[in-house]
Amino acid sequence: MAKEIERKFLVKGDFKPFATKQTRITQGYISSIPERTVRVRVKGDKGFITIKGIGNASGATRYEWEKEIPVSEVNDLLAICEPGVIDKTRYLIKAGEHTFEVDEFYGENQGLIVAEIELKSEEDAFEKPEWLGEEVTGDVKYYNSMLMKNPYTKW
Repeated sequence: MAKEIERKFLVKGDFKPFATKQTRITQGYISSIPERTVRVRVKGDKGFITIKGIGNASGATRYEWEKEIPVSEVNDLLAICEPGVIDKTRYLIKAGEHTFEVDEFYGENQGLIVAEIELKSEEDAFEKPEWLGEEVTGDVKYYNSMLMKNPYTKW
C-alpha cells in the first residue's frame, strides 16, 4: 500500500525567485469524504486520478494511489464532481535535499499560499527556507478537498 508522508506550511514571504518550475493545476473531487477522497486533476498537459485515505493522528501520513489518465477523461469526470473547483499554480522549490511544492491559489481561495514537503518518515529533518511560515499539517481546513467546500476567502 502506497503511503504519502508530507508536512504542510503557510508561506509568509517571497518564494517565487527560488522556483525552478511552475505548473497550473485544476482539480475537482468526485468524493471528498476524508476516508476516501477521490480527485481528478489536470496538471499542465497531463491528467490524473488520485485516491487518498484518511490521515493518521498527526495528519502527516495517509494512503495515496494515483494514475495518469487522458486529459479528456479528466474533463469528462470534472462534469460529475462535487461543486467547487480548485485552481492553483504549483511552484517547485529545492531546499537542501528536499523539494517544496508551493501552491498559490486562485478564485475563491485567492490569497492562500501553502507549501508542502514530502518526506520518507515523519521524523525526517529538512531545511526550512525563510519564506516558510506556520505549520498547518493535519489542519483539515487546508486540505484541498475542504478548500473546495469552505474557500479561504470565506473564513
